[in-house]
Amino acid sequence: MAEIGTRKGQGNRSPLPVTVCYGAETYLLQRWVAALIERNVDEEHRELAVTKYDLAETPLDVVLDDAETLPFFVPRKVIVASRATFFTAAKESGKIEHRLDRLQEYAKAPAEHTIIVFTVEAEKLDERKKLVKTFKELGAVQAFAALSAEELNRWAVRQAEELGFSFGPGAAELLVLYTGGQLQPMASEMDKLSLFAGRGGTVTKATVDELVARSTEQNVFLLIEEIVQRRIEKAFAILYELLKQREEPIKIAVLMARQFRLIWQVKDLERQGYSQQQIAGHLGSHPFPIKLASEQGRKYDNERLQRIMTLLAELDFNIKSGRIEKVLGLEMFILHIAA
Repeated sequence: MAEIGTRKGQGNRSPLPVTVCYGAETYLLQRWVAALIERNVDEEHRELAVTKYDLAETPLDVVLDDAETLPFFVPRKVIVASRATFFTAAKESGKIEHRLDRLQEYAKAPAEHTIIVFTVEAEKLDERKKLVKTFKELGAVQAFAALSAEELNRWAVRQAEELGFSFGPGAAELLVLYTGGQLQPMASEMDKLSLFAGRGGTVTKATVDELVARSTEQNVFLLIEEIVQRRIEKAFAILYELLKQREEPIKIAVLMARQFRLIWQVKDLERQGYSQQQIAGHLGSHPFPIKLASEQGRKYDNERLQRIMTLLAELDFNIKSGRIEKVLGLEMFILHIAA
């Protein structure tokens, strides 16, 4: 990634006057914007110098008028304009009119006293659009793609170093697993682990298991992983912990069905020659669960996966119709597919 908010010159660096940031990894995008502000605006000036707009509610003209207006009492100002969907192929709502031709001209001759950052949570820009081509020609585009499983592990290790602790064997990977590969919860949990470990301390797998919070979805994923690996005692321990937390058995069954469906989809697309990154884009998923679903899929053939999904559909019907007690139904399903 390019250095935050700068353009390389011959022997010097200056902030880009206008940039569009996009990508699925919003945590990195937000950190990039925060670092740009920190670098270019003194802390005592930020209340006057930093303005944020939502382009789903504010016309582009308002943003550009502000950009062209001289700053008051500060040498430079930063404007952050979010939800800039006109850079993508997404259909505009029509409620707000944006004069893109004006932005096209502004990008070529921007105000020297203003930095504008457009952000959009989209995996890609529409490169057919003249505006996108202009920004790319100016080198004013920053992409923040979702990290792969390997990149997530490396990111966790680097963050630990910055926080002053280290991970023991397998602990970083377990943190990634427990947080679903999402950087925002990973960062929050690492702050907690840092406080626990102390400066120079080591975080082990046991520490991660004890301290890191897991959502219902993540617990169900772990339940599936234990079933796939035929660790039945651990699978039942997770199931009973979910029930202890008052999770509805029918919700657990639905989440299990969703995970097995993902495993089947990934296995089918891999058979067609798609890479994991392509599958993630095709299914609109983060690459990390795609990688894990791929690994889990190696334990089953297509016929077995289809049978499992049929059993889950039958379980759903039997629970809802009262033909079987809910917890007993889940227990029998786990025993059946692990056999």
